[in-house]
Amino acid sequence: MKNSIMTVMKKELTRFFTDRRMVLTTLLMPGLMIYLLYSFMGTGLSSQFGSSDEHVTSIYAEHLPDSIKTMSESGVPMEFHDLSGDKIEEALDALQNTEEGYDIVAVFPEDFDTQVAAYDVASGTKAPAVKLYYNSTDNDSQSAYNMMRDLLDTYESALANKFDVNPGEEVYDMATEEDLSAQVFSMMVPMLLMIFLFTGCMAVAPESIAGEKERGTIATLLVTPVKRSHLAIGKIISLSVIAILSALSSFLGTMLSLPKLMGEQENVNASVYGIDDYALTLLVILSTVLVIITIVSIISAFAKNVKEATGWVTPVMIISMLLGVTSMVESLCMTEPVWYLIPLYNSVQSMNGIFSMEPNLVNIIVTVVANICYAGIGVFVLAKMFDNEKVMFSK
Repeated sequence: MKNSIMTVMKKELTRFFTDRRMVLTTLLMPGLMIYLLYSFMGTGLSSQFGSSDEHVTSIYAEHLPDSIKTMSESGVPMEFHDLSGDKIEEALDALQNTEEGYDIVAVFPEDFDTQVAAYDVASGTKAPAVKLYYNSTDNDSQSAYNMMRDLLDTYESALANKFDVNPGEEVYDMATEEDLSAQVFSMMVPMLLMIFLFTGCMAVAPESIAGEKERGTIATLLVTPVKRSHLAIGKIISLSVIAILSALSSFLGTMLSLPKLMGEQENVNASVYGIDDYALTLLVILSTVLVIITIVSIISAFAKNVKEATGWVTPVMIISMLLGVTSMVESLCMTEPVWYLIPLYNSVQSMNGIFSMEPNLVNIIVTVVANICYAGIGVFVLAKMFDNEKVMFSK
């Protein structure tokens, strides 16, 4: 039995690793492309929603009070331009057309400081109003609006400072670096890993089974003195090894590019996880790959060619992706062990618990044992399919 399985495994692994194009497209390209894509996405999003550090905010203001102008002279890169009444429409048109040099148009009431000083909150009358016009499609204009709004909020609180909220430099956010990292990774990584694992399996399994049916080489393999169960086990194990290597490439690309994708957030750090966390994750991944490879192999055995097998596998991959999204929805994250008998869902939730730094060993054990059992059932079904000539020689 051992020699038969090893022979099948050696054949599959030799076929894969001697094909340079397969190695390039399955092992090297996924991680490299994901790293480049996510890095460019992070850089693009940062530039899209951030304002240039060298940009000096240009504010056109009517009736600008001295109090506001004095407050703005505290190192904030702002330039105020006086705006008379007949120039407001012209400035608003320039702001709407995103002309350079027009970041915000501020309209203050005349004698703004006097009106503010005389205003009584208990009187019930309308407070002096400041109008801030900006263009949200322009990053510099949006930043200028936020800056000006914060400046006015500071001025308002300084007029009647009855109490302070979170004064001084004390840290009030009780979330630790581990908490923030766990929140990000537990939401994203399980879904990404499921996609990577399924993609890796789809890249090798249809070609190994449906491809051999299409080329007619499956007949030569089936007439050898090898038990069909040994043939099924050998194929599933060898394909699982290749799929794991493919998923590992994609996973490394994601982890290396994640800081750039998250905008270089210092609080997101994969080093918060220990060896035991990665060991549990690897255990879940290994059992998950066995299930996915078994599913894809059975579908490939039914299909007449690689194209048909890929078409049938795609809906299953979409279901897997939807199950991966459950890690982002707290109400769908179950903790009862019975839920961990559901294939693929159990893997997502086990990884979610690990990356949340709250692993449940009972649920993880249930997941691994259930996945191995499902893989065993799949091997039995695949062996029976290899015995069925109508299935294996269908055209």
